[in-house]
Formats: sequence, structure tokens, C-alpha cells
Amino acid sequence: MTKRNYKGGKGSRSARKGSGKPKKNVPVFEGRVQMTREGFIFVIVDGQDDDIFVKASKTRNALDGDIVKVAVTRQADTKAASKAGGRAVRKREGEVVEIVKRSGKQFVGILHTVGAQAWVMMQSKNMPYDIEVDAEEAAKLGAKRGMKVAAIVDRWNRGDSAPVGHIADVLGMPGENNTEMHAILAEFNLPYKFEKEVEDAADSISEEITTKDLKGRKDFRDTFTFTIDPADAKDFDDALSFRKLKNGNYEVGIHIADVSYYVTPGTAVDKEARERGTSVYLVDRTVPMLPEKLCNKLCSLRPHEDKLTYSVVCEITPKAEIKKRWIGRTAINSDFRLDYDQAQAIIETVSQPLDPTLCEAIITLNGLAAKLKAKRFKAGAVDFDRPEMKVEVDENGRPINVYEKVSKEANWLIEEFMLLANRTVAEFIATDGQMNGVASKKAKTFVYRIHDVPNTEKLEGLKRFAKGFGYKMGDSLEGRAAAKSINALMKAAAGKPELQAFEDIALRSMAKACYSTDNIGHYGLAFDFYTHFTSPIRRYPDTMVHRLLSQYLAGKESANKSYYEGECQHASEREVIAAEAERTSIKYKLVEYMQDKIGMEFDGRVSGVTEWGMYVEIEPSKVEGMVSLREIRSDFFEFDEERYRLVGKRTHKVFRLGDPVRIRVKNANLEQRLLDYELIENLK
Repeated sequence: MTKRNYKGGKGSRSARKGSGKPKKNVPVFEGRVQMTREGFIFVIVDGQDDDIFVKASKTRNALDGDIVKVAVTRQADTKAASKAGGRAVRKREGEVVEIVKRSGKQFVGILHTVGAQAWVMMQSKNMPYDIEVDAEEAAKLGAKRGMKVAAIVDRWNRGDSAPVGHIADVLGMPGENNTEMHAILAEFNLPYKFEKEVEDAADSISEEITTKDLKGRKDFRDTFTFTIDPADAKDFDDALSFRKLKNGNYEVGIHIADVSYYVTPGTAVDKEARERGTSVYLVDRTVPMLPEKLCNKLCSLRPHEDKLTYSVVCEITPKAEIKKRWIGRTAINSDFRLDYDQAQAIIETVSQPLDPTLCEAIITLNGLAAKLKAKRFKAGAVDFDRPEMKVEVDENGRPINVYEKVSKEANWLIEEFMLLANRTVAEFIATDGQMNGVASKKAKTFVYRIHDVPNTEKLEGLKRFAKGFGYKMGDSLEGRAAAKSINALMKAAAGKPELQAFEDIALRSMAKACYSTDNIGHYGLAFDFYTHFTSPIRRYPDTMVHRLLSQYLAGKESANKSYYEGECQHASEREVIAAEAERTSIKYKLVEYMQDKIGMEFDGRVSGVTEWGMYVEIEPSKVEGMVSLREIRSDFFEFDEERYRLVGKRTHKVFRLGDPVRIRVKNANLEQRLLDYELIENLK
């Protein structure tokens, strides 16, 4: 057997040895490594837009996820670096001078053994080196040759021919659904089970609600209350109560499972929930943040059961104006459990329930939600109505269909009242309990959900791109004016082929929402104050918000800002990781779905353009694959980054975002989660 230490071929020896000391008087930065299968890396430095490109020969054995110090040695050839790394622009090139910290991340591969020697053969897109492991230890773990395993690198010293590590988990035989889903979780260092200590701690929590538990709570158990969730939901963490007032207004309660009452700081369950940060939703399963006893039983607002909740109760006029608010701990007993289709049938008067109170509540709340939504968009909320595609799987996890999930009024009803609760709580803290909408200098430390303004340069690119289609955007692309320009463009392009391209570019201009103790508002929602309060079963920041609320309602001093800022950063990082894992599971299932469609032809639209190819989403499933420019024989195409297009050098044929094309499915690489298409014709 031949060990494969470097899959990129050239430069493996120098990659192992490192590159020695860099030139003096060059800038040095610390950042995180993003590795490629060819062995070169990009170092991502916090707060800087441009990554630093590092050749395979200058990585000093750094691996994906490691924290390194990198010296910037020269301005890179941006075009060449772009081709090599799949990035549009590479302005800097450097070399690693120190590995500050190994990532400790798990790398997934296939166990291979020869006598007393064993390696985990990598198939990852960001790990080009096989990992040497102890064959005896692997056998003790039940790992057999050919199995998929997760390995962690312990060391890679200069004299080692390969990274040396140990097997962290035995995932199973390749191709089996559980194996592959567990492999995705391992790839992102996400657990797929709870340790016994955590399960036992959750199981020990009493389900009985006593007089002591009810002390200090407002009793809403006799107030009409219901839940609306997906049909297959197992945990119900929010409920709405509804009551008409004598003055013609409505009392609406947004009741959230009181997770913080059961999960106290420092316990085994709390530590695990904090580490996970969020539940993870793969195509065929949910990996919960909390053990089942809590998320599906104790904290789930099931009908006809007394439940402990944290609530925002508002007095709302028929015009959806908020007259009063109250925030605090409560107890409820839900009268009905509806799914979205049942609630929608009531809204559309297709189905009238036996209970007239339920019908009146749904119809009235739907009207209020519509008014709240209209106010948001009038204030400058950004409106993206992109189709959400779902993968349907059978009982064995095999994909059998890809369809569009359609949101209707019932979905929006719940969304608007959750948004109302979130911003009400944030405003309550930020304004020191006032309803004047003015931030107070006395405001205490809090966890906010923030969203910064969009990138003006990228919006200018959208403006130029839209102009090519005959659309005109506003002169100002800053602040709230940018949101109005974006919304106007999307409205003008509604129903047109170019709409998706406009949305793609606009989304790329947007900042990423995150958690912070420094409130800058939420640009996308057009809220000056916003937090996450409504999903503590699946998001740890919501539990932090509940705890801080409890402290402040009890009159306690402001919490330590630096501590909570660190917790916000951790929660934001966990959210990103979970989202990446979710996208990866979808991509895997989409490639699996397309495996029996190789050779078939589909209509599609160009969804992305790069220097090495164009991405195409086929209809109607929106499954995206890549057409390599090397495979287009009719011409040599060059990438025009500014106009988001490819231009033929000889024919001057142009491919732009949104252009219709016809493709044939060429290859479906399940291990790499890649789809290759070949171009048949341009229908433009």
C-alpha cells in the first residue's frame, strides 16, 4: 500500500517541512485556517474582508480550523489566486510562521489497515492528508477496515511523514444513512447523542407542578390559549392567548416555554446546552439542544396540560397599535394544538372549528399580524420572498422528492407575534422600561440580536447589474434608503426571470445577523431593538435572555458585559456551524437524489458565475450543480466579476445570472457532495 500524505501532488515534502523564517518587517496576522483539498490554505482574519492565500509549501503543516500566525509576504496575483482558490479576489499572499492552536476538529475518512499499521484515508474537501492512527486502539473501538470513522490529529511534527492522531468515533459503513448523517455531524464537531450524565440529570427533573412552582406567576390557565406548529413538530415552545377587552382592544399573550426555570446555570444540562448553542436540523432528523425529557415533554406546551411559561402580554388596538405591555413568568394550559394547515383552513374559511372562540381568535390575530407586517415594511424592512426547497425522505432516509415549502398567512401570523415579543423584550431593557423607543444610558447588559447595514459597494454592483436589465435603483444606497431601493427593485422584478439574480446579489450585500451586547438594531427587520426570546428549547441565547430578564425584573444590578459578550460570540459561532451542517446535509441528499438522473436533461437558470465555471439551478427542484468552463467547447469564457457574467472571447456570447440554459446531468459525486452538469444550449 502507498500512503497518501499529500493529495495535491507537488510540494508535499516542503509542505511537511515548512518554509523557514519569513522576511523581516512584514505584517503578521493571527487567523483561522480554511484548507483546500489541493493543500493550499486561506487564513481568515477577524475584521478583515480579504483572506490571506498561502501556498501548500508554506503552510508549516497547518490544517483546517487551526489558529495560526501568518506573515503577509507580497500582494498575490489576484487572478491566479482566484483561479486556484475559487475566490473572486485574492489581494494578499503569505506564509504561516506559527501554529498557535490546533483545532481539535474531527476529520472523517475511511479506515485502512495493513498489518499493524492503520490510516484514516481522507475524502474531505478540506483535508488532503491521511491520518496515521494506532491499529490496536482502532480495533478496541470496534473499527474495522472499510468503516467510516472520525479522527482527530494529535500532532504533526516536522519529522513525521503524516499527521498522527486517534479515532474519536466509529460512524459505520459508508453509504448507510445513519453513517452519513453522523459523518456530517462529526465533520462539524457536532454531537449526535447526549452523555448519560446529561440524560440522567434531565430525567431527574420532576414533571409535577407544585404550588411553589406557581408562586410569583400570573395565572393564564383560564385564558383561551392555543399553539400553531408544523404537523410533525414534537416540541411546542410558543403559544398565543387571546382575550377581547371591554374597551374594544385585544389582550394578546405570547407565551414561551420557561426553560430557564428548569435548566439552571452550571448544571450538566446547562453546560451541554451552552456548548451546543442550538438545535441542529438535518434533512432527516433533529439533533436537539436539550434532552428529550425537557424539549418534548417538560417544556413542550402540549394541550390540556399545565405548563410554566415566560410571557409578553400586550394590549393591542384593532389598528395593531401597542397600548400596554407586561413581561413576566406565567402559567398556561393550552386549549388547542393546531398545525399550520388547520390554522390556514380557518383563515381561508375552508374549515370552521367547533369552537367559535378559536375561529374568532385566529381570524382576529391574522388581521393584526397583517397590519404589524405592513408596518415593518413601511419602516424599511427588507422583503426577500425566496422559495424554500425541502427534501422529502422515506423511512430509510433516502430522498424521494424535492419540493417548495409554501408559507401562508398562518405561518406569518405566528412569525409576526414572535417578532413582536422579541422586540418588546429588547425595547423594555434598552429603554430602561420605557415605551418611548429611546435607548437609555442606564440600560443594563443584555443579549441582542443585531443585523448591520448592507455593504454599499456590493449594492452599487447590484445597481449596475440591474441597470443592464433596464431597472433603476435609488440614488442613495445607505441606511434605510437602501432597504427601500432593494424592495422597490424586487417588486418591479416580481415574476421575471431576473428576480432570483437580483435577490442573490442583494443577499450577498447583507451583513450576517449575530448576537451582541452592543445594540445597533436589526437592519433587515427595521427594528431599533431586537433580541431572541421565543425559542429557548432550541436556542441557548433565548435562555440567556430569560435569565437576564428575571434578574432585572427582580431589581438586580447589571450583569457583567464582557462575560456576556463572550457568550454572544460563542452562540453566534455555534449558530454558523449548525447552519453549515444543515446545508451540508441538504447538499448530500440533493446529490443522492440526482444519482439516478445522470444523463437526463433539465431546463435551468444560471445561479452563480466564477472563473472556473457557472452554477445552474434546474427546474422545478432548484437543485444546483456546476458547469465547468473547461467542458464548454464552443468558446473560451472569461469571468466579468463586476457584471456577474461570463463572456466568450471569440463569440462574445454572454452568460449572466438568471439566464435560462439547458443542461445534462453528468456526474453526482456523493462523497464530495458535488454535482456536475454539462451545457446543452443557451435558450436566451
